[in-house]
Amino acid sequence: MLGQMQDWPLLIHKIIDFAGAQHGRQEVVSRLIEGPIHRTTYGAVRGRALQVAQRLARDGIKLGDRVATLAWNTSRHLEAWYGITGIGAIYHTVNPRLFPEQIAWIVNHAEDRMIFTDLTFLPILEALQDKLPTIERYVVLTDGAHMPATKLRNAVAYEDWLSEADGDFRWAEFDERTAAGLCYTSGTTGNPKGVLYSHRSNVLHSLIASGLDALPLAPSTSCMPVVPMFHANSWGLAFSCPMKGAKMVMPGAKLDGASIYELLETEKVDFTAAVPTVWLMLLGYLQKEQKKLTTLKLVVIGGSACPPAMIRAFEQDYGVEVRHAWGMTEMSPIGSVAYIKPEARGETYEEVLKVKMKQGYAPFGVEMRIVDDDNKELPWDGKRFGRLKVAGPAVAQSYFKGEGGDILDENGFFDTGDVATIDEQGYMQITDRAKDVIKSGGEWISSIDIENFAVGHPDVAEAAVIGIAHPKWDERPLLIVVPKEGKTPTPEDLLDFLKPRIAKWWMPDDMQLVTEIPHTATGKINKLKLREAFKDYKLPTA
Repeated sequence: MLGQMQDWPLLIHKIIDFAGAQHGRQEVVSRLIEGPIHRTTYGAVRGRALQVAQRLARDGIKLGDRVATLAWNTSRHLEAWYGITGIGAIYHTVNPRLFPEQIAWIVNHAEDRMIFTDLTFLPILEALQDKLPTIERYVVLTDGAHMPATKLRNAVAYEDWLSEADGDFRWAEFDERTAAGLCYTSGTTGNPKGVLYSHRSNVLHSLIASGLDALPLAPSTSCMPVVPMFHANSWGLAFSCPMKGAKMVMPGAKLDGASIYELLETEKVDFTAAVPTVWLMLLGYLQKEQKKLTTLKLVVIGGSACPPAMIRAFEQDYGVEVRHAWGMTEMSPIGSVAYIKPEARGETYEEVLKVKMKQGYAPFGVEMRIVDDDNKELPWDGKRFGRLKVAGPAVAQSYFKGEGGDILDENGFFDTGDVATIDEQGYMQITDRAKDVIKSGGEWISSIDIENFAVGHPDVAEAAVIGIAHPKWDERPLLIVVPKEGKTPTPEDLLDFLKPRIAKWWMPDDMQLVTEIPHTATGKINKLKLREAFKDYKLPTA
């Protein structure tokens, strides 16, 4: 017997309809690419999204067509998303930090018909347009007064293009499983793979992510999504903020410490989210200028492991709670958040910090397990390392156009490529990417743990650990360090600092100073490039 409730489809335009109806006067504040701060409301965003949908339909964009966005976090980008999905088309977020050849490859692979772009990226597209045969029109997210001369075919200023529609338009009707968004992974090997979100998965993910123990939002919240919309839906905040009626503060292209601080203070932001590299810049600015944070209460940090020194700085120096988070493009992306459960509240700050250092526990809607090489499930004891696998309604079941083949195991779980432990309370901790794990003498060494402790040294700005071939132990860890300005730490300094903090057999066999550590397009340490750079390096213990 089936239930007798309404079949109310989970469609993205219902989110902006709700925000317009219940929170129509709530602000959406943007730092525009042209410079000034722009203010609008959810009611106005909904109205302009309807104009976008109407105008796209007039340009011949249909159900299932892909429309690319190469843009920063602004209200115009937000309007475009809701307008694109409102006619059943698919927004395709293009990461501008990819190499131009990769941008061309994914636009062609997606077969995008149009591109919405910020002024910042016109030079990239002008250089690539001859390699983008499927693009019929470029919509530049600006007004006529700021529209530059460009060689892009059929280019038009967004405001001029939008003015040709009056917004008297009805959202299209379709199945909630209809594709809504396309985001490509930033893999360091091979071509990127497309993750195709549905309306249903995006709506469910937004509900999952906005819980009090995850990325908490309410009409009283002033939220600044620093994490870009081209990073897996800005961790869902582009949907969950309107869904919960929270004020949105969109930072645009200026992500330096001074610019972020200005918006935090002037817009009374109390919750924000981004990768560690952004917060390193903010903390550096705060320390140099001796500034205080007067309204910020919560920072969610993900994308790569958050060093304990960063958590200490925010919490002890500035009174801001830090929540460590983990996820993947394939997970929409939230997979876990390190909210402190009552049973995990230790008697001392150091005990709590040990929990905060973990990536957290899976919210409802995410199933998680660790398995050995034979796919046998391992116990949650906080000690056994295993391959991390996940399942849920916002987890990919395949890649766009079938790239990569069957990506689920026989139980329907997706292999994340991470190696992790899960403790008795359900807290998961990433110890490495499977491809980066260091195997020494038959045992695994966590490069992430060593990196996090090394960054706690007062002379270290950034650290990375890779495995170097060793004739006896197979591999041994090499510590690679970017020193803070004016500092020159020695191997003895760093190794003495690490001795009381890690197991003796985890100790790096050597340390090398570098001026810069390479990163991927999503801000993670690019260990493939590091291994390539040190491929001929010989350890002193070899």
